[in-house]
Amino acid sequence: MFSPFERMVAFRYLRPRRQEGFVSVIAIFSLLGIMLGVATLIIVMSVMNGFRAELLSRILGLNGHISVYAQDPDGLPNYDEIEKKIVETGNVMLVNPIVEGQVMASKSGRATGAIVRGMLPDDIVKRDTLADNIVFGSLKDFKGDDAIIMGARLAMKLGLGVGDTVNLISPKGKVTAFGSVPRMRSYHVVALFDIGMYEYDSGFIFMPMQAAQTYFQMPGKISNFEIVLNDPSRLSGTMDDLLQNLRGENLRLVNWQQSNSNFFNALQVERNVMFLILTLIILVAAFNIISGMVMLVKDKGRDIAILRTMGATRSSVLKIFFLTGASIGVLGTLSGLLLGVLFCENIESIRQFIQSLTGADLFNAEIYFLSQLPADLDVNEVVLVCVMSLGLSFLATIYPAWRASRLDPVEALRYE
Repeated sequence: MFSPFERMVAFRYLRPRRQEGFVSVIAIFSLLGIMLGVATLIIVMSVMNGFRAELLSRILGLNGHISVYAQDPDGLPNYDEIEKKIVETGNVMLVNPIVEGQVMASKSGRATGAIVRGMLPDDIVKRDTLADNIVFGSLKDFKGDDAIIMGARLAMKLGLGVGDTVNLISPKGKVTAFGSVPRMRSYHVVALFDIGMYEYDSGFIFMPMQAAQTYFQMPGKISNFEIVLNDPSRLSGTMDDLLQNLRGENLRLVNWQQSNSNFFNALQVERNVMFLILTLIILVAAFNIISGMVMLVKDKGRDIAILRTMGATRSSVLKIFFLTGASIGVLGTLSGLLLGVLFCENIESIRQFIQSLTGADLFNAEIYFLSQLPADLDVNEVVLVCVMSLGLSFLATIYPAWRASRLDPVEALRYE
């Protein structure tokens, strides 16, 4: 496509010379602009993908893909029969009956709100997101009527550790002649979990099923079922099958997309907007390529005329200047690709290093939900960014190269 002669002249024009210093500076800034634009796009897209993947894995790790709720606020009786119908439905991997309620946890004058979930010990073990992230204590002690597991950040708020006692106060208490009396009971903390999501680590408590039924005054009843699917992509079809099997049971089904739709839609909108905004960095760098190439063509008018008189064709001149400008785009894109990938692979270490230098909390878990900065490289998105960068660079080079090929040798050499 490019002859050795065309490559030699094109790369010679890329080398800075004293009389062409300003043109070289523009070329360098164009290369840096494309490099930073590509790297920034890759990093931001990877972080947004990481956020979505991490949040999704943690949300589904504790909540399941589909929740089945009783229409009756007092709970769901005879849930064993309903559980059998759910298990018989295709694509269902796990079914967990749950007793859930809100409480206030207090200890030594400190108090905070929390959500209590009553689950069977065997079901807790099957939830890898929870079972694999026990940081203190053991799931073996999760039994009896006074044992609980709580989030590590919640325990930190209350100044608790494994073996300590915490008071749980429920607004759903006994009704007396003087009004409703909140129900209060003490429980022993047998384990602490840290799944890396602030909302759960600071607000969830797990209790054995029978203990939760006694505490929330729901004997023989549950609040809802949490269903984990074998193939999450078949969510819609499984929902239809469940509705068919559970017809007449007066139940309400909610999937994870419905319960978290606003949150994940906001993430998707933010991701798309960031992509458009950061693409402007590459676009500005492409305009720099145009200005630099126009100046180079104007400066090399005499050289172009000499090449034409020596037999170089217009096509050859066009290729020379196209290759000169395109080389800036290719080098900038490859440099940005390397920088972006390296940054994504070491993003948490970089954050910790900068945080240790500045002393500022760059990634507050209370705001961003996660305790670590995630990055998930998507090969398709990386390829898209690189192709877009190369495309803009090539388009920016076409007009100056065409102008160079249309230069009249007679006019260029008339006053020489």
